[in-house]
Amino acid sequence: MTRAITILTEHFSDWETALINSSLRFYYGCEVRFATPGGTPVTSSGGLMVTPHLAIESIQLDELDLLIVCGGTIWQTDQAPDLTALLAAAHAQNIVVAGICDGTRVLAQAGVLDKVRHTSNSADNLSALAYAGAAYYQDVPYAVADQGVVTAPGTAPVSFMAEILNTLGFGGADLDAYLAMHAAEHRKRA
Repeated sequence: MTRAITILTEHFSDWETALINSSLRFYYGCEVRFATPGGTPVTSSGGLMVTPHLAIESIQLDELDLLIVCGGTIWQTDQAPDLTALLAAAHAQNIVVAGICDGTRVLAQAGVLDKVRHTSNSADNLSALAYAGAAYYQDVPYAVADQGVVTAPGTAPVSFMAEILNTLGFGGADLDAYLAMHAAEHRKRA
């Protein structure tokens, strides 16, 4: 069974990881858990209150296939938890590592984006960090997957979900149908 943990913080952007977590859990039967700093409950920017399964500090990488960092306002403040060692170790152990919106900043700070193609909300969002992977930045409005790392701007939760599922090996006709369903709202109306 595929095991995933999504890291949430106070004021996390709840729409960014909702599709991937729901798809993994309900449609693909994966184990989906949530972690926060200290294991304390958090409230999303939309007011969703979440009681996590565990503390970030308790994450055991040998029990994990996917580690997601959800975006949110905290990642540009000094209240952000330090995930550098955790993310670097996860990437080194070939665990799929994913970040969306400002969650990509955390991946950059951990060195995970130094040698992989990636995206974010903008190049400026990451260049302010003086990270070593700026040459690999892709200025696109959809998720990018490379070498077990998935990144996306906060406006791309559907392609973020798709790239994570593909990276985990869940691609195929079922995923194509699911994507078509989510993309239908963007079709031009006659």
